[in-house]
Amino acid sequence: MRLTGVRPSPASWVPPVAWLAPGYAEWRPPAALRGQVACLWLSVIPDRPQGSGLILPDGCSDLIWEQGAGASVAGPDTGPFTAGNQAPGAVIVGIRFRPAAGGQVLGLPLSELRDQRAPLADVLPGQAASTRLPADLSPAEAATRLLDLTGRLIADGAADHAIARAATLLRDPAARTEEVAGLVGLSERQLRRRSQAAAGYGPKTLQRVLRFQHFVRLLDASPVLPDLADAAVRTGYADQPHLTRECRALSGRTPAALHRLRRPA
Repeated sequence: MRLTGVRPSPASWVPPVAWLAPGYAEWRPPAALRGQVACLWLSVIPDRPQGSGLILPDGCSDLIWEQGAGASVAGPDTGPFTAGNQAPGAVIVGIRFRPAAGGQVLGLPLSELRDQRAPLADVLPGQAASTRLPADLSPAEAATRLLDLTGRLIADGAADHAIARAATLLRDPAARTEEVAGLVGLSERQLRRRSQAAAGYGPKTLQRVLRFQHFVRLLDASPVLPDLADAAVRTGYADQPHLTRECRALSGRTPAALHRLRRPA
């Protein structure tokens, strides 16, 4: 996998990159990491930030390297997070763990990092990882070292296959937690405890966040604001008011305001 500069063209990325917004791109991780890693991503802070740096809950956690700041870990969010104090033109590289994978890879209860950003040295004090990810690396070297660290953490850890399967089942907004627990061979109490450790929150909250992300993807794919009553049905909400309440709770905005923010003129 190559990165040939701060603002590479898609042809210079291996494998091909998905450019999701100006200055932001994602690509698939190496095959050996795909069970736990959703993507490797890169963000270039724009000169004129759009969207106020709003980060929405997605059920994931991230290993992050920021140019000029060094390495950190972002835990799973339960509400909107606004990034700030980032210099225009600065590059951020990250590894995004799949829902319910972060706790297993990092080797700690992910609930300790819920709604938190912490220096990597504090999260992995015995790994000396932060010394290998100083703030003055090139983005290409930072990406290489993040992938290397992630591979070593995965090799040293133990995967919780029951929770990984539960997280997949909970993408269905109609799934009942007691049924999910039975399907993965756990009691409801065991599912709740192991979900807190692996995903950072319990199965109901994880399901709620994953349902919201389904709506966000629908919103992002729509050039104009979609019919919200129809969107509610398509993304698993009881009705339009339910969708609006959840959107306010998880993004701090109405669906219309969120659509405008994510699709600026």
